[in-house]
Amino acid sequence: MHIPVGIKSLAVSFPSVIRTNDYYREKYPNLVAKSEEKTLARLMSLVNVTPSNEFELEMQPYLKDPFRGTVQRRVLGEGESSLTLEYKAAKDALDAANFSPDDIDLIIGSSFLSEHLGLGNAAFIARELDLTCAAWNLDATCCSTPIALQTASALVQSGAYHNVLVVVSCTYSRLVDKDDTLSWFFGDGAGAFVISSLSAHQGILGTKAINTSCLCDQLRLRVTEDEQGNQKFRLKVAKDLNKIIGDTSADMVRICCEGAAAAAAVTLDDIDFFVFTTATAWFVDFCIRVLNIDPKRTINFYPEYANVGAVLSLANLYHAAQLGKIRENDLVLIYGFGSASSASASVMRWGDVALGKAPVNTLELVY
Repeated sequence: MHIPVGIKSLAVSFPSVIRTNDYYREKYPNLVAKSEEKTLARLMSLVNVTPSNEFELEMQPYLKDPFRGTVQRRVLGEGESSLTLEYKAAKDALDAANFSPDDIDLIIGSSFLSEHLGLGNAAFIARELDLTCAAWNLDATCCSTPIALQTASALVQSGAYHNVLVVVSCTYSRLVDKDDTLSWFFGDGAGAFVISSLSAHQGILGTKAINTSCLCDQLRLRVTEDEQGNQKFRLKVAKDLNKIIGDTSADMVRICCEGAAAAAAVTLDDIDFFVFTTATAWFVDFCIRVLNIDPKRTINFYPEYANVGAVLSLANLYHAAQLGKIRENDLVLIYGFGSASSASASVMRWGDVALGKAPVNTLELVY
C-alpha cells in the first residue's frame, strides 16, 4: 500500500560573494593564460585524442573553455559559514510550510564539510532553530540529497516520525585556494526541505540506489599549514577521477533511473521532469543522451552556481518548481551520485510544495 509521503516545502541559500570568470581574468591573468597546464584542465580532458564514451562526447565542446563551462560561483564571504547558509535555508523551509519548531520531530543534517571537526552540523542547526527534537547527521557525499530524501521519507512512512527537516550544505571554497584553477569549478551553498504526509497518490513512489565504490580513493582531504602555521584542509583530486566517472557514469544513471521508475511502476517516458546532480556543465546533456529524454524535461543551473556538491540537485529542483516547470501531481525523478558513497534515484509525484525565498544576485563581481 502506498503511503503518501514526500517534500512539503523546499528552500535554498547561497552566500553573498559571486565570482564571475572576469574575476579570475582580472585577478589572475597569468593563471588563466596558462590554465591548460593547471589542475582543472588536467582533470577535465580527454584520455585519448577522440572521445571514448558518452561522458567525454558531451565534455568535448567545453575543452576550449579554460573554465570548462563554469560561468560564476558563489563563495563564502565575511561572517558566512556552512551553518549560516544552513540556518537560512532551514528557516525558509519551515516558514514556507508554516511550521513552528514544535512541528518538527527530527532533523537530518548533511554538511560537506561541517564547521566542527568530527561533529556534524545537525545539532548546531537544531540549537539555532530552537528545536528540541532528535538531530542526526548523514553522509553520502554529493549523493546526500536523494539519500536523505529516501531516508526521511521512509521514516515518516513507518510512522516513527511525522515531520522531518533535512538540511544539506557544501562549502567547497574552504578546501581550495583561489590561485588553484580547481577553485573555478567549485562553489558554496545550502538547501533544506521538510518531509511530511501529502495528499493521496503523491510523494515518493520508488527508489533505486547502488554504491560507488569505483570512486573510492579519488577524492581526499589533506592537512596543510598556512603562512601563520594554522592547519587547513585542502582537497586533493586523483588524476584518474574524470576517466573513471566517464567510464562508469552511464551505467550508474541507467541502473538507478530505470530501477527507480520500475519500483514506481512507471517508465522513463512517464516521467514529466528529471532533476540531476549537475556536477559538471555538461552532465545534464550527458544524462539526456544516456536516457534519451527531451531536453525540455530537465534543467541545468550549473552555470549559475558551479559545483556545489549535494546542493546541486536541490538547486535544480527548487528552480524547476519556481519557474513552473514542475507542477502539482507531475512525476519527478531526482538523481544524484557521490564519490565513495552511492548513486541514487527516486521517483515522486509532486505535491503542493511551498517554496522558500528565491536567491538574489546581489553582486556582479566581488574581489
